Amino acid sequence: MKMQKWVLGEADHCPSCLGAEGQVHPLEAWNAAKIFPKSSRLYCTKNCKCRFEEVEASEEVGKLSDIPVRQGNALETEEGQAPADPVTAEQEFRAEQEFQRIQLEGAPLAGGGFEIMAITAGVGNGWEFSETALRESLPLWDGAECFVDHGWMARSVRDLAGVVEAPTWEEAAKGVKARLRPVGPSALLLSELGKEMLREGDDAGRVVRHPRIGFSADVVFTAQGRKVEKILRVLSVDLVFNPARGGAFKRALNSVMAQGVLPMAEENEGIGIAQQSMAGNQAQPVQEQASAEPATVQREHETLARNNETTHQVQVQMCNFLLESGLVASKLPTALTERVRKQFAGRIFEAAELTRAIDDARAMLSELTGAGVVQGPGRISGMVSSEDQYTAALYDLLGAERPAELASVKAAQLSGIRELYLLMTGDQAFTGGYDATRAQFATTADLPGVLKNALNKLIIQQWQELGRSGYRWWEPVVSVEHFTNLHDITGVLLGEVTVLPSVAEAAPYPSLNVADSPEVGAFSKYGGYIGLTLEMFERDETHKLRMFPKKLASAGLRRVSMLVGSIFTSGGGVGPNMADGNPIFTAARRNLGTTALSPTAWESASSAIYNQEMLVGAGGAAPKLALDAKYLIVPRALRLTGRQILYPSYEREANIHSENMQRGEQGDVITCPEFSDANDWAAVADPKLAPAIIIGERYGLLPEIIIADGAANGALFTNDEIRMKARHWLSIFVADFRPLYKANVA
Repeated sequence: MKMQKWVLGEADHCPSCLGAEGQVHPLEAWNAAKIFPKSSRLYCTKNCKCRFEEVEASEEVGKLSDIPVRQGNALETEEGQAPADPVTAEQEFRAEQEFQRIQLEGAPLAGGGFEIMAITAGVGNGWEFSETALRESLPLWDGAECFVDHGWMARSVRDLAGVVEAPTWEEAAKGVKARLRPVGPSALLLSELGKEMLREGDDAGRVVRHPRIGFSADVVFTAQGRKVEKILRVLSVDLVFNPARGGAFKRALNSVMAQGVLPMAEENEGIGIAQQSMAGNQAQPVQEQASAEPATVQREHETLARNNETTHQVQVQMCNFLLESGLVASKLPTALTERVRKQFAGRIFEAAELTRAIDDARAMLSELTGAGVVQGPGRISGMVSSEDQYTAALYDLLGAERPAELASVKAAQLSGIRELYLLMTGDQAFTGGYDATRAQFATTADLPGVLKNALNKLIIQQWQELGRSGYRWWEPVVSVEHFTNLHDITGVLLGEVTVLPSVAEAAPYPSLNVADSPEVGAFSKYGGYIGLTLEMFERDETHKLRMFPKKLASAGLRRVSMLVGSIFTSGGGVGPNMADGNPIFTAARRNLGTTALSPTAWESASSAIYNQEMLVGAGGAAPKLALDAKYLIVPRALRLTGRQILYPSYEREANIHSENMQRGEQGDVITCPEFSDANDWAAVADPKLAPAIIIGERYGLLPEIIIADGAANGALFTNDEIRMKARHWLSIFVADFRPLYKANVA
């Protein structure tokens, strides 16, 4: 099976790309997760240099849920379900930072290491970290690297400063405690900064001012609402300047923030240590030092001003993002959208203020368009059930064309009817029963019902294919009528009312003499049943099942062909007797000849039909039928001769200089397989103008499939057999002899 493998590019890589490296999945899975090169869900977004490589694989490699992506939570939970309360558009910008702003505390250890409090239970930035979630994350902290500074792209080994080891649960602090061991090119920097941050004064006893340096952890988690349910990955524990939540060193590599509280001060992100309430006796000396050194305080204020400006810009960007997301979701017209955008663009505002403005715009739109046409709800489409999927799979197995509603359904390929039987019934022992505990297709439909639909579709398909091959030769010369009961059919003759009589002024209208034909057709029933045995399913004889509808379609067509053909061949070639006791073709009816097929004979037959008299009342003048013969019915031996007569281009086309008045249209020469005499032929007028041969059908021209037994009764019990009955109700008779002509050549 062809799948796509994630291959890293040559440039630096973000955590998303590193998590996706080497994973192999179908392209549909990558697209469904919205994880692909240059995707907006990647941390490197459009800067991504990775690519997909097509590989042959029998199974997927890796889990998409392990790939860290934007939105602040993992793609999926451990059970493979999307988070119940995903991050909203308003929170999305903040959520990207949720990977990197968990403050840490620590104390020195022998050998140059530090003991740190990685994270404690509490609420931070609106996210609630429970004790349960933190306890379950203990193994994830073991082995987490420590780098100098954060980085969204691939981490460099030059920045490696240490490794987190031996995480344990600290019950008193309600948090995760671990050891931080310096290691790597930046380990010396980590150790020296730790020593300097632990110094409380210089040799002269003066208080040492400490820079705003602390730790920040990159973590990936899932959440239910705003409550963190599970920490999925600890990416790193980084040594950073001015941690985003206002953190600094409290003791040894420790934040000044209180344990158990993890918020990022969104509006006071750059506040220095001198403005914080510090633990122990450290706050007062720092404040005294700030007063004693005006130049230092001035620099501190300048830094604060720059940080406040940065914070302001970030808030403006967040508000712009919230504005655009809200306008897209509002689906307001363009004019109202631009009006609201101008009102809020480029400034800081509250979400409630934007919501009120959108509601006001929507209310104004409603008032302006209230008298307009009400649009109904959209129709739900594109949804498929498990029944649709296995029905489509059965159609594919039998080679039947899918219905339009199943054309786009993606279904697995069945190996044969044995697999279908086991999946639908769960009958592993082939006892003919249904085992709900083993049936894998959850549906109310039974196996015979599903097979019936597929076989009916195959019958229609085979009927059409056989028709294109010439089996439905009789269709152009008959008139098909549908009836809603099985009463005898009475024919109606053409020409009983020749002309409308004249009506004098104020005189009554005369009654028109319209009567039924004396010809009557009775319905006949044809059919049989097909037995699908359990042995057939057990032996997986799929080819036999495919042949059943072909045989039924062929049998139904040959039945109709035989009944229509007998009108011209029975009774020694003169047809069955009509209501007057005489055959259809007789010399007295002027529709029987003995001349071999030739242009002259065809003209004579056409003239005979044309000159047939219409029915009139006693004493009236009978007008002519005035219809030429349209169709020439011949045996296979006379087909070329007939085509040369009706289609002169078949012979000596180069010598034809004028239009042949006998020329017909393609399809007017019909080959009848029921003609046993190689010299006999017949002519028929257009049945749309003068119907002669009537086919009455009760349930359609095609044989229908009916389930004779349920899933677990009848023949299935006595014969281990699922029976499907094929039934055909037909009535074929001649209502009028005048549009017909037959030549019995001696």
